[in-house]
Amino acid sequence: MATIDILPSGRIRARVRRSGISVVKSTFRTRNEAKKWGRETESAIEQGTWEDPKAPPPPGAFTLSMALDKYEKKVTAKKRSAPSERSVLHIIRQDAGDLLDTSLADITATQLVTLRDKWGDVVAASTIRRRLALISHLYVVARKDWGMPGISNPVLDVRQPKVNDARERRVSEAELKAICAATESRELANFLRLALATTMRRGEMNALRWEDVNLRDRTAWLPAAITKGSKGRFVPLSSAAIAVIKGMGPKARGQLFHFDPHTYTRAWRRAVDRARAAYLENCATRDADPDPHFLVDLRLHDLRHEGASRYAEKKGFSTIELAAITGHKDLRMLKRYTHPDAKELAKRMG
Repeated sequence: MATIDILPSGRIRARVRRSGISVVKSTFRTRNEAKKWGRETESAIEQGTWEDPKAPPPPGAFTLSMALDKYEKKVTAKKRSAPSERSVLHIIRQDAGDLLDTSLADITATQLVTLRDKWGDVVAASTIRRRLALISHLYVVARKDWGMPGISNPVLDVRQPKVNDARERRVSEAELKAICAATESRELANFLRLALATTMRRGEMNALRWEDVNLRDRTAWLPAAITKGSKGRFVPLSSAAIAVIKGMGPKARGQLFHFDPHTYTRAWRRAVDRARAAYLENCATRDADPDPHFLVDLRLHDLRHEGASRYAEKKGFSTIELAAITGHKDLRMLKRYTHPDAKELAKRMG
């Protein structure tokens, strides 16, 4: 017979022990519900029909759809990048087709190659690699945490597309001024100018708090939880950065910026489109030929590139000093982010 206990919360817990199996459940409102569950559980154990609800399903019954749902709930939800990763999971669900109903253990590399090629017509190689990496990690978690040690990872047999996403696009002051003028959000304009002045990443900017900004020392502290790497770091603040921050407040506590990181990206794109349209209209009014490159092929992340390049060119910072500003641990990566202008270098050469 089930053992019934009343918890401090007022809920009722029932425990069943039969044939070496111990089962506990503590979500009952009344003793009668607990006793009924106890009788049914005891009967199922004796008849050999009882199944542990916490036990992982056998690999053959665990579909990709089930795995994605469980991964989102157990793994993605704990990440700082949860919002963007949920978007990736949504895309995988949309594009996977019949794979969603396929057993995780039966999915082959050939099927994933088909999915990879489907994405290849739409997105960049780096995006495809990130999506495949997520699927690969799902298999790792299934093996190590979900009780499926024998399951193989088909992503390991999929050839990854070659990434060539290094950019040399520079953002001129005229372009940034036009974008800030075109946006209807003062917060976005402050966000853009501070991003250029500090070279901080979008997520770091979004998480920056007033209590971590020290105007006297001209630094901003980024805890490890919001920046890449295992340690937090201090960001030096230039005069331009100080001017932007002072123009925003300062306040005692709370975040400097309040929107979701993806909101800034979408607002940036709208502002760039409006600025380009206004520029073309102005050129038409003046009967002037528009510059085909002005306000074209711009990304929000280019501000980080531009800020680093300006510090390298005009301030003469060394690579190590630049890394302290940008937060790069790998100096090879920093080389991709800094693109000194040949004309500026020529002036310094004398």
